[in-house]
Amino acid sequence: MSRTRVPVTLEEHKMALSCLRGRIVLIDDYPEILSALVPLFEMEGYYCESYLSAESYLDYDAERPLPFPGPWCVLSDVKLPGIDGLELQRVLIEKGNPPLILMSGNSGALEAVEGLRKGAIDFLIKPFDADDLLSVISDAMIKSCQTQQEAREVSNANERYALLTTREAEIIDRVLLGKINREIAEELDIALRTVKLHRQHAFEKLGVVKVVELVKVISLVKKD
Repeated sequence: MSRTRVPVTLEEHKMALSCLRGRIVLIDDYPEILSALVPLFEMEGYYCESYLSAESYLDYDAERPLPFPGPWCVLSDVKLPGIDGLELQRVLIEKGNPPLILMSGNSGALEAVEGLRKGAIDFLIKPFDADDLLSVISDAMIKSCQTQQEAREVSNANERYALLTTREAEIIDRVLLGKINREIAEELDIALRTVKLHRQHAFEKLGVVKVVELVKVISLVKKD
């Protein structure tokens, strides 16, 4: 299970509450853009951290304290000096692929197509309407929440599956193939009562009652 940061000071408690609403990583090489958007996001209750380059964000991210829990997204200009928005997108995909929103002037249209093709949430042409921007941010936070929930479910399924003994895992694999207890007993050359006992224990460890629930849990398990 991933660790989370626990707020200690009053300032950290305020930050943690804002992060529950959503954390926005804003990257643009124009200070005017940062100074205009940060207050907008903060008025909406988001926590916003801003950077003049992708490098400065990535350098800080490598050394930052653990983040507070909550959804988050990255809003980045596509035409940045050094690491541009598309290169940043490739890095973010390797780091967990948070929702990415790209923005630029008309000159970034070609980059927009590539960014969207690789999974960016949206591409905004400057100047854009504040309500349109906030709508896209909201969509990104919803996607982030969904992604985090899916990750928790996968982690939980793997932790539960790791509790199974080798024999329990063997029996569960055969249950998933549609085999009944008697067939499993004959195949493994063990008593029917033993199969039932192992199956019961496995279901309890996995937190399921029905086979359909078992299928859902096992579908999340990442086996080597």
